[in-house]
Order: sequence, then structure tokens, then C-alpha cells
Amino acid sequence: MLPEFAPHERTVICWPSRNDLYGSYLAEAEIAHGALACTISAFEPVTMIANVENVERAQELCGDNVEVVGLPIDDSWFRDSGPIYVNDDAGKRVAGNWVFNGWGNKFNPHDKDAAIATKWAQFAGHPVRDIDMVLEGGSINVDGTGFLVTTEQCLLHENRNPHLSRDQIAQRLRGELGVRDVIWLPHGLSLDGDTDGHVDNVAAFVAPRTVVLQRCDDESEDDYLRLAENRAVIDSFDVDICEVPILPFVEFGGKRVQVPYLNFYFVNGGVIVPTCGHEADTDMLALLGEFITDREIVGLDIGGILGYGGGGIHCITQQIPA
Repeated sequence: MLPEFAPHERTVICWPSRNDLYGSYLAEAEIAHGALACTISAFEPVTMIANVENVERAQELCGDNVEVVGLPIDDSWFRDSGPIYVNDDAGKRVAGNWVFNGWGNKFNPHDKDAAIATKWAQFAGHPVRDIDMVLEGGSINVDGTGFLVTTEQCLLHENRNPHLSRDQIAQRLRGELGVRDVIWLPHGLSLDGDTDGHVDNVAAFVAPRTVVLQRCDDESEDDYLRLAENRAVIDSFDVDICEVPILPFVEFGGKRVQVPYLNFYFVNGGVIVPTCGHEADTDMLALLGEFITDREIVGLDIGGILGYGGGGIHCITQQIPA
């Protein structure tokens, strides 16, 4: 599996479709998805997948620089339902179709999302490999030299693969994704109950053997200790560690949500970072620019609405490696 910071052929996003998730904020979610697609399209090609009845609306909000494709979906979290690409032994790109079970059967129906990885790959003309294990793309991150980081909270949850032990899961990841060292962080974010603690809110590789960790500087929050425990675990690995110290908490639609800066997304020549109007936004964007010096750091203030829906910028994007 190539790291996210490797060159992309394009980005694929899915259009928000679950009315009971966003409720009266669905139109705002659509605007946010369109804004993200437009922003990324300045760096690389973008394809937006939408249900046929939403194609016209999606095209209107995404603009002419974004390709909109009509395929059946339940929800917009293509990071998790979409394929995980690898290069096979011959160097050929293959779309990995892992089992998607609606984040432990929390969100139903999810049968269309369970099929979208294959449907997209067939549409794009990519070979597909079916893998008999539940895995979401937001639960893993790789550096391209053999390291993979994940969370015990998610991958060892009984609603994913209860028949597999930790060692068996790690071995499957090594075999399918071509990694050597699996870094098991204990925790995701405290409020991330929808995904059971995906790693893409708390840790991300930004270069070979270089990882950025989300921290929380507020000792009154549960995440202060949780994220400190993550740091203690990763300290034992031969990787360089950078930290983003601020974890924003905001109110949106009467709901308290977290907007981790770590839920950023690499594009060719840039990094798109979720912001939410927090007083630390500017400083944290500048800090990420110190960690990632070869790309433009772009803040996009859609973190509140996406957090309300249960995710962020990284959660609705999936890179197609070049």
C-alpha cells in the first residue's frame, strides 16, 4: 500500500445521502462537500460519486472541474467504504475490496456502501481483490516503508472481526498491505463512537518514518490522557514524532463535536486541513506547515458540519494512487 503522500491519479469523494444523519443540515453538508471537491480540484482531478437523483445537484455545487458519476451509495464516507489500493508483486494497481459492515452495523442500510468499492473499481477499469475481513480505510495509515498505524479501540472491537485475534488481524494487514510493523495505538478520540476510534483522527504519517499525532492540551478533557497514552506507545518505535497540541471542541446544531486537525488530506502539492473557526486554527495550520514543508497547507472551514455528520475531510476522501 502506497502512503497517502505518494502521487495521486485523482481523489474520489461521495455525496452526502443519509437524510437521517444530517437532518435539516443536509443542504449545508452538500455545500461543504462541494467546497471540498472544488478545493481539491485545484490540485488534482476529482470524481464525485452521487446517487443518480443527486447528480445534477452535485454537479451544480462542485462545478465543471469535478467529474460527477452516478453510482448507488448509502452515505458519503468513501474513505471507509471505498477500495484500499495496493500495488501487487508485478507493480500493478489493485483495488482491495474489504468487507464493510456499517461501522459495526451501527448505520443501516449499508448494502450499497458495501458494494461501492467494487462498483467504483469496475467503473474505473481497475482489477479488484476481495478480502474476507472487515476493515475501513480510516482505521489505518501507512508510511510506505513498512509501518502501519491503527487503534486497538477500532480493529479489536467485537463488532468488526470477533473471530480473529490481534495477531491474526496484524498478520492479515501485513499480507494484504505489504507492511512490516503494526503500531497499535490504544485510543481514538473520546467522542468518536460512530467509528469506534478511527486512527485518522489521531495519527497520520506525513513522510517515511515521520508521524504526526493529535494531542489535547486541556487536562479536563478525557482526550488529554487518551492521547498521551498514544504517544507513550509510539515512542517505542523507530519513527520521528511531531505533535499538534490543540484539539478543538465546538458546538454545531446543538451537538458537541471534535474537529481534529489530524483529519487532514494529502493532495498533489497540498494538504487540506479541517478548520472550524477555532482561535487556534491559524497557528495550527502554520505548525503543520513546519511539519510538511513541501506542500501548500490549505485550511477549509467545514469541520463543524462534517463533525456533526460523524467525520471530517479525510473521512469523505479516498486517494487513487498514480
